[in-house]
Amino acid sequence: MKVLVLGSGAKDHAIAWWFSKSKLIEALYVAPSNPGTKGFAVNLPDLNPSDKDQVLEACKANGIDFVFIGTEAPLLTGVIDHLNKNGISTFGAPSYAVKLEGDRSYSRTFAKKYNIPVPNYKIFKTEEEFEKYLKENEGKTFSIKPNDLSPSRVMIISSEYNDLLAYGKKLLEKGPVVVEDRIDGLHITVSILMDNNGYFVLPICSEYTKREHTDRGHGVVTGGMGAVCPVPLSQNLIDRIMSKVVHPTFKALKAEKIYYKGILTFSLLITPEFEPVLVDYHVRLNDPATQAIVPIIKNDLCELMIAMQNNTLKQVEPKTSGKSSVSVVIASEGYPEDTITGMKLEPVSPQYMSNAIDNGTYVFFGAVTETDGVIVTNGGRAATVVGVDSNIMMANSKVYNMIDGVSFDGSWYRSDIGDKFFDSASNGNMPLR
Repeated sequence: MKVLVLGSGAKDHAIAWWFSKSKLIEALYVAPSNPGTKGFAVNLPDLNPSDKDQVLEACKANGIDFVFIGTEAPLLTGVIDHLNKNGISTFGAPSYAVKLEGDRSYSRTFAKKYNIPVPNYKIFKTEEEFEKYLKENEGKTFSIKPNDLSPSRVMIISSEYNDLLAYGKKLLEKGPVVVEDRIDGLHITVSILMDNNGYFVLPICSEYTKREHTDRGHGVVTGGMGAVCPVPLSQNLIDRIMSKVVHPTFKALKAEKIYYKGILTFSLLITPEFEPVLVDYHVRLNDPATQAIVPIIKNDLCELMIAMQNNTLKQVEPKTSGKSSVSVVIASEGYPEDTITGMKLEPVSPQYMSNAIDNGTYVFFGAVTETDGVIVTNGGRAATVVGVDSNIMMANSKVYNMIDGVSFDGSWYRSDIGDKFFDSASNGNMPLR
């Protein structure tokens, strides 16, 4: 099978690496790629992944059998529809399904129609209505987000009236805003691969979204600073997630005729009462959850794609290593607000440039570029380092023991990824009920 992966971020690097391990892969291409993918794939750095004609031409020129799109930009420009129309098999949401993520007003209405739990929310189109609502509820903690699709987690969580007002007004310049009641709880990410008849559940993650070393209350929300996989959940709680959110959503997609062959990610909060609440749908993979999933899943990705094309995904048994992973993002100074770019990375060990040695530690590159052998940052989240071991505590130790091997001026990372799952009685593997 000849495969083209569209994207250049750390999750795209991780997906391409997963493809590279397939026994069915004949040729692997990545566009526009990053410095880490060149060790096992053909990079196409000049290909614009959002230009549907360019992508189609590249598919024809290289005899591509399958295109994998796990990132948002090409989905918005209709690349999936264009390729399908021209006989190229794809993985990703067609334009009619992007509204699940790209229009929160639609997705909230969709969820409520099918009794899928979501936070209490209101949507505002004018400053006057928005300001009045905040004034009437001054002191209450809200989450404020844009109504449309955002390339990262663009939002604020606060109880400070002036902060909420200023942020909301800024968002309103571009379109409607969503104001939700703040729900405290454990962040959970569930991603499924879908076909026409069923779905395949990837290992469940917990993501760390704040810049600060906290996941409760206030804080600056980033695109994601780390993840733990799999989350030590009890089977009872997993069953509730499936029965109250995942399965009703799949049935609803079929009822509304918006199902597709691709990914659907559920961003959830598990409340103190151990109930799942849907925060957002994503018609793509999450970053850095993907980087935590890929090193521990053992299913052949090409075989999964073939099953999807044959509508037999629900018959495939998930296979994992049985180990735990912890992913930690290395970010640029100023991220996520005033990111400083153009910083030269210190030389990275060759074994991590291609992740060729399976020693339980991996590097997936993100917002970086390479010129004449020098890797330079060009965005906020430069790389993700992943540690894999028998449990979360040991994986945490492994990732932090090597993380300084990827560094540059101003680089920083959260030092607490995975800590909240440690438990002396179970050595990091306690089941959340």
